[in-house]
Formats: sequence, C-alpha cells, structure tokens
Amino acid sequence: MNVLVAMDGSKYGRWGLNWVAKLPFVEPVKVTALHVLNIGSRSAPFISQPEIQRRGVRSEKILKEATQQLAALKLKGTARKEEGAATLVILKRAPKRDGLLVVGSKGLDALDRFMLGSVSTKLIHHATCPVLVVKNEAVPLRRITLATDGSSASAEALEFVLTKFQPDRSNGEGGRVPIHVSVVHVMPFSPLAPITINLAMPWNKHPGLSEANHKLIEQSVRKLIQAGFTAELVYQLGNRAEKIMKLASKHHADLIVMGAKGLGAIDRFLLGSVSTRVVQHSSCSVLVVR
Repeated sequence: MNVLVAMDGSKYGRWGLNWVAKLPFVEPVKVTALHVLNIGSRSAPFISQPEIQRRGVRSEKILKEATQQLAALKLKGTARKEEGAATLVILKRAPKRDGLLVVGSKGLDALDRFMLGSVSTKLIHHATCPVLVVKNEAVPLRRITLATDGSSASAEALEFVLTKFQPDRSNGEGGRVPIHVSVVHVMPFSPLAPITINLAMPWNKHPGLSEANHKLIEQSVRKLIQAGFTAELVYQLGNRAEKIMKLASKHHADLIVMGAKGLGAIDRFLLGSVSTRVVQHSSCSVLVVR
C-alpha cells in the first residue's frame, strides 16, 4: 500500500511517520514523505527574497530530517519537496483509493490557516483515499473506536480495519494480544422526527434503529471477531459526533475509525458533518475512510 505523509517541519509531521511505523499493517507499505514549499502562492503573494531563501533552507532541513526518520523507522520510501499551495499539492500527490494519506491536525502558520482554512479538514472532504489525521504521538494500537451507521461509508471503514490491519499486536513478551474494537452506533435526535426514549427497552428493539441496520451492525462485530479482533457493540442516543468522541475517551481508544459520509441531508443541515466535527475536536487521532 502506498502512503503519503505530509511534512511541514512541525511535530505533527514527525508523529505522522511514527504512526505509519507503528500501525499493524498486514503488508509492508511504501512511504512518501512530502514537504510542500509554499512560495509565490495566493497565501503569500508578496514574499520577500530573504524570506524565500529562509524557507528554502528550512525546506532542505525538513527533507533531511524526514529521510533520516524514514531510515530510523525502517520504512521503505523517500522524502520529496514540491512547491505550491499545500492542500492542492497534497491532493494531487495523494495515493489512489487503495492508499493512505497521513496529515497532522495542526502545523501550518496563521496566514495559511486564514487563507486556506484547515488543511486536514479540506483533505478529508476532497481526498479520494482514506485520511489519517494525527493528533498525538504514535502508540501501539490496542483499542479502536469504529463508528458505524449502517451506511456504505461505514462498511468501507470496517473493510479497511479488516483488510489493512493485523488483528493482534505484540505484548512485548514474545506473545500476541488481540486488538479490541468498540463498534459504536449513535442514533441521533431530530426535532423533525422525534424519538420516544424508553430506557427499559433493549437498544436492538428501539424504534429509532431499523432491523436492517441492527443486523448490519451486529454482522460487523461478528466479522471482526472471526478475523481475530475482540469486539463489542455499543448503542447510544444523542449527538453523533459528541457521543463518538466521549465513547472513544471512555474506552481509552488509540484511534477512531469512521466513514467520510453517511448522514442524511437533514442531519447534515442540523448537525454538520460528523466526520469533520470529530476530526476537529477529538483528542485522539482519527482515520476517515471513503
């Protein structure tokens, strides 16, 4: 699998390479560490010659450090530099659907954020491949929160976990322990379609959850267990983004995995994109799959 890691000299870029090294990929990956030198773009139309030279020197330092980090992590790949607007260049060089794009949740300077908006937010909306938004230093993957709503995007997120990740990890003593996946389904409130809450009723019998959806979600858990993961099913009622983040925190998740889309038009109008809100506000790293 081809992996592109966006590097800008911040700690998030370095963390991104560390995440690639620690994720339990089934097959070895080929990594490109990409640094975008932003000179002469719309965000900096009147950049001075001394500033251009300063950025050029910094760019070479970033490339050198990325090359050294790739070697230290024993990752197969190269570091490269391109000029232009960060988001556009990253999207142009991002892997195809079967690859992975890794980007930090922060790192750009204030001018870039003002002119272009959040790079990570733009990438999860426009990249054609899954996007890992890095929030923290990499750790051995132990617990995953997999958000699902029965949509095709949720099915893609499940498929990524099943086909790209090994179901277990080293316990540091020569043995292996399974990775635990919490499959989370949140039924939203809607003022246009209110749900009567009956706390005594089992979630799988609740009128807010269709029988078809319930079967799909249960099937997800079975597939994970059959593949060698441990898994549990968690139902919640409320704001989808908030519940996903709270459950990830409660379960000490190392990673949230979710589809890029899935909500209906009314939910998007009332709540905004769930994946965008989770990426922007989650305290742990987020993998958005499409």
